[in-house]
Amino acid sequence: MQTDSRTQVKIINADPSAMGLFGLAIVTLVASSQKLGITEGLSYAIPWAIFLGAFAQLFACIQDSKRNNTFGTTAFGAYAFFWFAMGANWMIKMGVFGSTLAEQTDGKQLGFAFAGYLVFTLFMTLGAVEANKVLLIIFILIDFLFLGLTFDAFGIAPHIFHTIAAYAELAIGVVSLYGTGASVLNAHFGREFLPIGGPSGIFKPKA
Repeated sequence: MQTDSRTQVKIINADPSAMGLFGLAIVTLVASSQKLGITEGLSYAIPWAIFLGAFAQLFACIQDSKRNNTFGTTAFGAYAFFWFAMGANWMIKMGVFGSTLAEQTDGKQLGFAFAGYLVFTLFMTLGAVEANKVLLIIFILIDFLFLGLTFDAFGIAPHIFHTIAAYAELAIGVVSLYGTGASVLNAHFGREFLPIGGPSGIFKPKA
């Protein structure tokens, strides 16, 4: 008589947040340097947009999906594809795909995309309230980034909103680097080595 013996195997994936935040940090630091006039041109910004802003966050998105983390999956995935699109937009603007595409660009189309991302980020900011303080700060800064990008693209007080977007993007890079370090070291040492702050307990009761 045969006995049906089954063994359950639980696969534990590491938290990919550090990788996703690192990708976000590097691309925003590079992109903000161009917006602030510290550096010039977009040629060297494109690789960082694609490989760090896009692929690193896409990797984090996929890994968070395996961990059944809807918030992380959605956030990292949405911003990964944002940077894929921005890299392509910059290449179109620079004439990489030919003069026809470069001549037919309309910045207001970017404005609609930025406005959509602003609304999306506002929703995600509500979710970040119940994540941790570092992530909440990052999402608030992303709100200001898309606010600035949207109005700049539509030509509404472009100098003011371009500046808002530039400094918000720089701050995103700095805070995301801190978030990267905290995520790695806290997990590595098994304790809160770098504080990130707990959930606010506004929409969900504190544990």
